[in-house]
Amino acid sequence: MTNLRLRYQTLEFENTDIHLCTLRDRQQFHDPNNEAEKLGISSASWPLFGIVWPSSIVLASHMLHYDTTKKRILEVGCGIGLTSLLLNTKNVDITATDHHPAASEFLKRNTELNSTPPISFHRTDWADEDDDLGLFDVIIGSDLLYEEFSIIHLAHFINRHAQKKCEVVIVDPGRGKKNKLAQKMRKFGFLDKHSKPTNLDSSKEQFNGHIIEFHRS
Repeated sequence: MTNLRLRYQTLEFENTDIHLCTLRDRQQFHDPNNEAEKLGISSASWPLFGIVWPSSIVLASHMLHYDTTKKRILEVGCGIGLTSLLLNTKNVDITATDHHPAASEFLKRNTELNSTPPISFHRTDWADEDDDLGLFDVIIGSDLLYEEFSIIHLAHFINRHAQKKCEVVIVDPGRGKKNKLAQKMRKFGFLDKHSKPTNLDSSKEQFNGHIIEFHRS
């Protein structure tokens, strides 16, 4: 992490504290071997993985009391991995994925900060069809919906890694793309429900997006 300015902070989820090392701001950039550039990650988008976004806080809050008993869970596009870190404190079977080459290093550092076991991490792209992730009972993610082509890849990625009976939770900040994902997911047999978060701290900034829950049984 040479030449990167970092920030340390603690986020509270009821009685659980999550300690985080993140990038200080969106001006940070460090790609000495052009690894990110080769993956199509520009200098402008490079730091986006390393910031705590409102959607990730909403997802973590939503998953705090989610029934995770005997369920294998996958976080897609984990970024700094806030929700994975929270679930890991509860000994949940969690696997994290992200396309960014630096995500795994930050996830490792943050598990150490929280004195929790390592989190299984796979660097993968949604278009990759030959990963060895396997199947999951619950698939989660936040702030994932951008260009339509990426939404198509996301829907196929989720379907490839979803058990026949599977729950999916996606938090979207309101980019106007949630219905496009829902249309794709219905083709794979998922039913969807869209709702506003209700368990956020009233002192925090208002969240104008939605929690999209998919279910296939």
